[in-house]
Amino acid sequence: MAHERTGPRALRWDGRRLHVLDQTVLPAREDWLELSGAQDTAAAIARLAVRGAPLIGIAAGYGLAMEVAALPGLGTLEDGWALLRDARPTAVNLAHAVDRVKAAALAAGPATMAAAARAEAQRIHAEEDAASAEIARRGAERLGGARRLLTICNTGALATGGRGSALAVVLELHARDPGVHVLACETRPLLQGARLTTWELAAAGVPHALVVDGAAPGLIARGEVDAVIVGCDRVALTGDVANKVGTYPLALAAREAGIPFVVAGPTSTIDRALEDGAGIRIEERGPDEVRTAGGALLTLPGVAVRNPAFDVTPAPLITALVTERGIAEPPGRATIGALLA
Repeated sequence: MAHERTGPRALRWDGRRLHVLDQTVLPAREDWLELSGAQDTAAAIARLAVRGAPLIGIAAGYGLAMEVAALPGLGTLEDGWALLRDARPTAVNLAHAVDRVKAAALAAGPATMAAAARAEAQRIHAEEDAASAEIARRGAERLGGARRLLTICNTGALATGGRGSALAVVLELHARDPGVHVLACETRPLLQGARLTTWELAAAGVPHALVVDGAAPGLIARGEVDAVIVGCDRVALTGDVANKVGTYPLALAAREAGIPFVVAGPTSTIDRALEDGAGIRIEERGPDEVRTAGGALLTLPGVAVRNPAFDVTPAPLITALVTERGIAEPPGRATIGALLA
């Protein structure tokens, strides 16, 4: 059985407003933002104050519910839905969440639209919390015996409902075996691993070390890692996975080293309309995320930049996809389809 969730929470719903922990200033400060509708929620998602595929879905659901509560009506619903759906393009959870809230509001009709939207947003939140606990349990059982784990980006409570996805598995493994040690990739350019994953691991008392992204494949090749575990932002029906940029080289290194490369995420991250990874739209973010760090210029002011936020790992490189409904091993049309049946 998975251990009870402990540690930080990234958002709070008070029944009327959504309070989110501003992840752009962690770990230096813990600032909470109060959100009231679709516009400020979409802005918080776009600038990564709220991030992580499951968490932006939760936040967007509440954002649309708050928008409709302020001014119930079909126009408000449609405009808020479109704004939030376009806040970030790669993570499918966002679209799934606002589609569900919109559908619930439409089914309810004008008189009870606001209440129906709010109830659906709360339902999405509860489902993601429950999924996290089940992912932790299933993942820990699949990786039982692995003590030296490597991960990238942040996949804990700051990115999801509950304890997280991949990081929830890590926390569960550590609860069962205190000898578990984690290598956390810093995750350029915005350093979610250095800023957020280490913060969560330290709070949980999990031994860890920070490693630059470029060093991780070499450490895998040297035999210093028992398994790689990562999260996901969109999963195709073939099992191809979009995740934070830098994931694909880890999968290649894990295959060469003969160690498990495991992806963990809720089934809300599976795109039922996406045939394979070639159809995943990769978000390209602004150049200053790469040109600067902590506000300091790292290069020439006008240097040209490519800043893809994600890469795609083909299914043949993935050992298993761990979800709350089960494990697709190896991931493919048949095993993914079984999870969705």
